[in-house]
Amino acid sequence: MNNYPDNPAALIESALQTRFGTRFGIPGNQAGLAALATMAGHRSIRRFRADPVAPELLRLLFACALSAPTKSDLQQADIIHVADPEKRRRIVAHLPDMAWILDAPVFLVFCGNNRRIRHIGEWRGKPFANEHLDHFMNAAVDAGIVMMHFISAAEAAGLGTCPISAIRNAVDTVSAELALPQGVFPVAGLCVGYPASAGYISPRLPLEVTVHTDRYDESKLREQVDGYDRRRHDNHPYAKQRRTKNFGEAAFYGWSEDKARQYAEPERADFGDYIRRQGFSLK
Repeated sequence: MNNYPDNPAALIESALQTRFGTRFGIPGNQAGLAALATMAGHRSIRRFRADPVAPELLRLLFACALSAPTKSDLQQADIIHVADPEKRRRIVAHLPDMAWILDAPVFLVFCGNNRRIRHIGEWRGKPFANEHLDHFMNAAVDAGIVMMHFISAAEAAGLGTCPISAIRNAVDTVSAELALPQGVFPVAGLCVGYPASAGYISPRLPLEVTVHTDRYDESKLREQVDGYDRRRHDNHPYAKQRRTKNFGEAAFYGWSEDKARQYAEPERADFGDYIRRQGFSLK
């Protein structure tokens, strides 16, 4: 995975050239090059060696992940290690085309948790006066930040990972299997293990699309997305087209066509109802 083991600046330059299609000019004396190289070279891994992840390493990664920033020190994120193979099989049975999850040595579910804060308010005799959408967002964002910290820590330790948002496709099953009480909800799963293949660097939209100065600007969005479609297709074309029964075969199938097809049909439309059942009004 690392073509420049003794030159992290060159590794970063190569990875970002692939990712964004432009040169960055990384100075060799830039502080933090090793950490930046791990981040720049990130790959989602879906094939794992059979080697187990040592429990002490996993515990260390949990601690590193939960060292992440947290909104107002509320600490509204939990990690559930799905160690029971049968429990994992029951969850994966509800996720079509994702049987490969069973091959990962470790499977985790990252959850938002507003329940502890409510308990604490009750214990301390205080009302809970923040029954609105923002308190759900705070817990969800905390869980996402913790998951990203885990990914960074795992990659630094030589592991590969792949987030699994599809667990929300079977949110009632996941909730029941993990015995999630009101106030706790799954954000994403994560497969973890030692990579069996290098994976690939997934191209991203150019920074000109996603980084703004002083004000939001989409004045050149259409042409930038079209250019990204072509660059991504040249670098790593899609192996198959999505939902051809509904939309047919496109002569050119780029990222924007794939994402337009993905969001052309309802996806997880029941998630809001589930969150409300978990005790969040979302008002």
